[in-house]
Amino acid sequence: MAAEDDKNLVEILETPNPIDVGKYMNYVSAPQAGAIATFSGTTRDTFEGKAVLELIYEAYVPMAIRCINSVCSSARASWNLHSIAVAHRLGTVPVGETSVFIAVSSVHRADALEACKYLIDELKATVPIWKKEVYSNGEVWKENSEFLDRRSELGNKDVACSGEKAEVKDHSKKRCCGTKVRVDNEGSHD
Repeated sequence: MAAEDDKNLVEILETPNPIDVGKYMNYVSAPQAGAIATFSGTTRDTFEGKAVLELIYEAYVPMAIRCINSVCSSARASWNLHSIAVAHRLGTVPVGETSVFIAVSSVHRADALEACKYLIDELKATVPIWKKEVYSNGEVWKENSEFLDRRSELGNKDVACSGEKAEVKDHSKKRCCGTKVRVDNEGSHD
């Protein structure tokens, strides 16, 4: 459990309503915080030339919250942070809407920026939240490239939040969208 002075707000939102980013920005705002870094993951309209209609997220909520809290603790062990807010939406997320929002405050910008990047990378690599992309001509469940990278680093062992603090590694590699893996057949065969 986080220490009393740790200020974390972690929410898995099971709602059709958009994420209220203002709520999380307000949560991390503080007079002593000279920096607030944010990440907003939104549904884009295309992937590899296919028209994306929406994303659908599912999660094992108790474990997802526990894992996100563990990632927050690891970030606090590596950077001097004031507050952390993480919100992830479940269900259908239409094009242009936010599915995950992270806000981090600190005295100095370097801590906030580095911790924010670490938080989204670790969330995508270790938290049990699953994504289905729905196209105009079918749908497919996806695995995040960060998950696949972590799995290969661990010798194909199961990748899950263990409650232990994650080791902060060199996060200078570009990871946006990497290779995606198709888990089931596209579209319906009716």
